[in-house]
This record gives sequence, structure tokens and C-alpha cells, in this order.
Amino acid sequence: MPETADLPAAAAGAEEPEPSTGAGPEATVEESSALADPAYRQAVVDLLAVIAYGEITAFERLVEDARLAPTLPDTVELATMACVEFDRVHGLHARIRELGGDPFAAMEPFTESIQEFHAHTAPADWYEGLVKAYVGDGLASDFHREIAAYLDPTTRDLVVATMEGTHHSRFVVDRVRAGIAEDPRLGGRLALWGRRLMGEALIQAQRVAADRDALTALLTGGVDRPSLDLVALGRMFTRLTERHADRMGELGLEA
Repeated sequence: MPETADLPAAAAGAEEPEPSTGAGPEATVEESSALADPAYRQAVVDLLAVIAYGEITAFERLVEDARLAPTLPDTVELATMACVEFDRVHGLHARIRELGGDPFAAMEPFTESIQEFHAHTAPADWYEGLVKAYVGDGLASDFHREIAAYLDPTTRDLVVATMEGTHHSRFVVDRVRAGIAEDPRLGGRLALWGRRLMGEALIQAQRVAADRDALTALLTGGVDRPSLDLVALGRMFTRLTERHADRMGELGLEA
């Protein structure tokens, strides 16, 4: 996610669209005119590629974390989460192809930064893996939902549907809270871990946006498309921060 100072201001008077849960009469992007713009199509392909590769790495990470699970039921829970993450890739790849792109070529520019994020946030134990699955995936989901408000209806619906159910809430919350109840010192360590995840996620998103001008251009709008001005960007960041704090609170941790 770029810093506000790095994003050019939009045309005066542009209004901030509210994040949508799907296309409908309120859709702010005309699909036909948007998709006629090669720059917009490239930006959408880039965004879908980022999400798709994120899902692939989430699958890989959860499979690895399953090896740390203390019980067989816990292993099955994480394996089930991993399968859900991987299933989402197919729809994203199909949309990239519809837009004239090659999914694997589209994902390639983002592999290094995403892998670097995971290298910097490798969990040390079972509990750190659970918090990363809950907080890290939640941050990505929130950000992509926000961006979906600036997409054509078909792509918006796909992104929102892809983000459904990514929080793994009940299972993770129960396990983390039980661990803290058993060892209260765990709460302090995991709270620090959650803050680190937030910081690393912002750095990674900022790097992705800086490397791909099309993604920044997507937010600054265009003909027949809304834009995200500096005030709106600040509001979006506030919402992301508040949701992160809420998620940490659900885990019994201080943000």
C-alpha cells in the first residue's frame, strides 16, 4: 500500500466510493468503458495476479504450518484452510485469461516481494502461525476489498467472492485464546508478533505498488472511473488499521 505522499492527488471534487460487496445499481465503474482502456486492463491483471499468487503462497504456508499442529484435528483444520486458499486460484486465473493475460506471466513480477514478506514473517511456532493466518490474511482481504470498489462489476464480484471466509475465525480465535489462558505470557509475545505482521504487510504492499505503476494508476482513476484522492486514501488506511485492531482484540491481543 503506497504512502499517501506517493499517490498523486485526483481531480478536484472526486468522491470516495464505499467498499462494495458486489456489483449492482450502485456500481461506480462502467465495465465496457473501463475494459476498453488498456491501462485499466493491465492494472486489473496485475491486481488479480497479486491476489492469485498470495493465495498460492497462503496454501503453501498453511501446509507447512500444519506440520506444527499439536493434534490431528488441528492438522486437518489447517489442511482444510489450505485447500480453500488453493481453490480460489482457478477463478482468478480464469479472469486474467478473459482479460487477455497469461496468469503465470502476470504473477511472476510479484513473486519476489511476496516471498520476501513470508521470509521475514516465518512463524516460530504453532501460535505464531495461527496469528499470521488470521491477521495477515485478514489484512490482505481488507485491502483487496477496499480496492474492489474501484473495479468493474465482474472483477469486483470475483475479488469480493475470493475474499469471503479468509479469516478462519472461530478455529484460530479458540486456539489462540486457549493458549493465552494456559500461559498468559504468550499474549504479550503474540501481540508484538501481530504488530510486526502489520508493519511487514504495509511494507510489502508499498513495494508491490511502487514496482507496478499500473496499480497506482488504478487508484488515481481515469475517464469514467472513480479515483482515490489523498483524503480518501487516509480514510481507507484508518479503516484498515481499525479492522486490524478489532481482529487482534478478537484474539485477546492488544494491537
